[in-house]
Amino acid sequence: MIAAWLSEPWAYEFMVRALVITLAASIVGAMISVWLVHIGWSLLGDAVSHAVLPGVVIAPLVGAPYAVGALAFALLAVWLIERVHSTTRVKEDAAIGVVFSTLFAAGLVLISVTTSEVDRAHILFGNMFGISAADATQVVVLSAVAAVIILAWRRRFTWFAFDAAHMASMGRRPRLVGAAMLVTLALVAVAGLQAVGVVLVVAMVIIPGASAHLLANRIGHMLWIAPALAVAATVVGLYASFYLDTSPGGTVVLVHGVGFALAYTLGRYGVWRSRPRHRAATEVS
Repeated sequence: MIAAWLSEPWAYEFMVRALVITLAASIVGAMISVWLVHIGWSLLGDAVSHAVLPGVVIAPLVGAPYAVGALAFALLAVWLIERVHSTTRVKEDAAIGVVFSTLFAAGLVLISVTTSEVDRAHILFGNMFGISAADATQVVVLSAVAAVIILAWRRRFTWFAFDAAHMASMGRRPRLVGAAMLVTLALVAVAGLQAVGVVLVVAMVIIPGASAHLLANRIGHMLWIAPALAVAATVVGLYASFYLDTSPGGTVVLVHGVGFALAYTLGRYGVWRSRPRHRAATEVS
């Protein structure tokens, strides 16, 4: 009885495809989230995830895949934020707010004035169960590229996250490392777009890292705890969505939120209490 209950969802191709794309996007999203949360770049993840909307609308109008248009505008958003912040007195959080809200609004306007085939609900909230094989392949490829960058640059990302000034004094070009991290974030955001949509993809690049920071002090430990939490949230969320007939993207993200609440409770009440955060900086892995 239990075996049949557990195996039934995976008898459907759309469920298997949803599992593959969501795992691919959420695992790399969880890994990058560890550094983003530590640096304080969570709002940047929100900005990039929303700024891709114009690209998603324009891409089909010019005969290009959604992923190409989305990635172009994700990179544009990252570049604009950096330019505004580095060439004016505007602080980074304000630059992020200006760029992402403007690009997101531009996408909404484009949807309203074009005859694009873009489905607003699918773009904003994901189309996990209806994604095509071609789009699923794009998600996996983008996630794989992001994973390669993360694995190759993980030590530099960690150094940058803890002490960019020291990195600069050693001649290691922290701005280049920061740019590589932002490009990786753009790849992850575009990959997650197909699964959970513009509105919810930000959860993939914030919640796992935030939860991992409550459960561990070493970056090396966080880099496996966060993906493990993401995998668990994906599997539980898809099971719940299948049997409760709820939005798959929303359900997966809700499970992420429940996981964060559980991590908070474990730390708060001493079941799994981490040491003070200021000691973490001495334990770079």
